[in-house]
Amino acid sequence: MLPTARAARLSIAAAWSALLLAAAMPAAAKLVVMHGYADYTSALVWIQADSPGPVTVTWRAGDTDRQLTLVANPADDLVVVARLTGLAPGTSVAYRVAGDGDQRDGTVRTQRWWTRSDAPRDFVLAIGSCNFVHDGNPTWPDRGYGGGYEIFDAIAAKAPDAMLWLGDNLYYQQPDFLDPASMAVRNRKQRSHAPLQSLLTATAHVAIWDDHDFGPNDADSSYVMKGETLKLFQRYWPNPSFGLPGVAGNFGWIRYGDIDVFLLDDRWYRSANRAPDGPGKTMFGAPQIEWLKNALLHSQAPLKLIAGGNQFLNRANRFEGWNNFATEQKAFLEWLAAQRIDGVVFLSGDRHFSELLRVARPGTYPLYEFTSSPLTSGPWDPPPQGEKENPDVVPDTLVAKRQFGLIRIGGPGTARKVTLESYDGAGALVWQHEIPFATLRTPRSGAQ
Repeated sequence: MLPTARAARLSIAAAWSALLLAAAMPAAAKLVVMHGYADYTSALVWIQADSPGPVTVTWRAGDTDRQLTLVANPADDLVVVARLTGLAPGTSVAYRVAGDGDQRDGTVRTQRWWTRSDAPRDFVLAIGSCNFVHDGNPTWPDRGYGGGYEIFDAIAAKAPDAMLWLGDNLYYQQPDFLDPASMAVRNRKQRSHAPLQSLLTATAHVAIWDDHDFGPNDADSSYVMKGETLKLFQRYWPNPSFGLPGVAGNFGWIRYGDIDVFLLDDRWYRSANRAPDGPGKTMFGAPQIEWLKNALLHSQAPLKLIAGGNQFLNRANRFEGWNNFATEQKAFLEWLAAQRIDGVVFLSGDRHFSELLRVARPGTYPLYEFTSSPLTSGPWDPPPQGEKENPDVVPDTLVAKRQFGLIRIGGPGTARKVTLESYDGAGALVWQHEIPFATLRTPRSGAQ
């Protein structure tokens, strides 16, 4: 291709991208700001501008004023991420974002430095999945599918220390599946959704994905555009890391005091659901499973939360779940017991209802799984036969309504406990279940 022709095509592409971005935002749109992961001495602030140009972030680190100037450009959907550095552990830091004729002021808080000899602090983690924003273009087949957006203010009102989005955080639709520009527009429009704005800066956010924010319904590793959706996920969610060098995906690890959270990618390496079970059928892939095993062995946290988009332990799940990858599931759970890994609790989304599973294991502590779904998608009430008869369901926790979860960790070091709670869209408590850390340990005698 001649250089002039290539330049012309690039110019046209840039103009078209800018046009799509302009169409994605109302004419009077302002800066959109979201808080990402905050560690001991730094915090991530995610910013979406309305037009290309510089975005300046200022904050005070100790006695020093700091400033960072980033450039919003159409190639990145006008998104920039600022890392506020030089912060002191356990402090609140005011910042100002300016650009595009707009200004936003806010406050982030770093984590308090903690060692095993310190008294652990209380911590609250919000969780949720399945967030459908109905925009009418194109319409979802069920016009009532998305709604109940007041749930975002209900979550913010609980003042959690962080929020973990458990997948299906947005729903790509058929016109998007082979069009990266259309995918980008959908991400941009959803992040600008007015009911969401207060929650974005009310707490720190991290995320994993499931099928709908990865690609088509029930998508697997064969999805040809997964490289594009991974780039978009990384652009729109300011996690501290994504995968490993040479190992793709959005899996990772975060810490909050005496809690380790392991974020799993259930799509990048996934075999087709309909593939016959056997050693070659995988939900998570050998590289990710190997990483998870090493990370769990390395962890000294008394509570280890393992988060995935699909359910891990539901043996009655007729749809997508790890029970349909039985060889991989069985091998990992046997390894978990053999290695005497204490303090494991699973978190999942996807199902359009909430439930708490308790799976007994001979000779060791039971495994719990908290499934939290949906936020704003349509709830689904399973039929009486099947899942409602699952003996692993903790009584009165299978609830088919829009809801979110809170995970409260509290108590002194000798009596730490995790309390799992489900709330409806108005913020009213639906159910609650308390689990002492002491009951999540492998008995020394070898018998439960």
